[in-house]
Amino acid sequence: MEKKEELLKKLSDCVFDMEDEEVVDVVKEYIACGFDPQEGMLSGLVDGMKRASAMYEEGEYFVPELIVCSDAMYAGIEEFQKYLPESAHTSIGKVVIGVVEGDTHDIGKNLVRIMLETGGFDVHDLGRDVPTDAFVDYVRNNDVDIVCMSSLMTTTMPGMSAVIEKLKEEGLRDKVKFMVGGAPVSPAFAQKIGADGYTRNAIEAVAFAKELVGA
Repeated sequence: MEKKEELLKKLSDCVFDMEDEEVVDVVKEYIACGFDPQEGMLSGLVDGMKRASAMYEEGEYFVPELIVCSDAMYAGIEEFQKYLPESAHTSIGKVVIGVVEGDTHDIGKNLVRIMLETGGFDVHDLGRDVPTDAFVDYVRNNDVDIVCMSSLMTTTMPGMSAVIEKLKEEGLRDKVKFMVGGAPVSPAFAQKIGADGYTRNAIEAVAFAKELVGA
């Protein structure tokens, strides 16, 4: 399977090296060889984004570089989605996702959204800097299985607790499950605020979301 490993590395490198045009050609080559699209996304594109994120944490990459890396990843995922089996498009659950109020860091949230969608979920994205009431209103007015909230700043983490508490006040807490994530978030924090779980990355998020809906 040397060819597959070579192509997975090329996919990863396209994201890491910010090659948002070349990545589509590599995806097509990968698919033409008959390899699995899901593996290509996870072991290729997502791997490249993880490498870029590590460089960001080390101070070698900055926000502009991460944005271009994510553009390359999204371009690759969009191409891969054309080749997913029909069963992958059947909804196994409904998710609303957003970055809590005061926080505009949404690369991680966007990655989780894409991976949930490719994992079979119907996802509504509220975006970034989402007010507490926007989460609450969406849960109140829609059929939702899971609420996903992210924060990349310690100063905005309390927004997650605010959403859960507001839903408790309105008698809606038991209607949904809560997943939280982001660099400063931890399992202990998730437990403290009454969330149903914490995941470190997009791959874990999909697996845990499937557990929550019994898929």
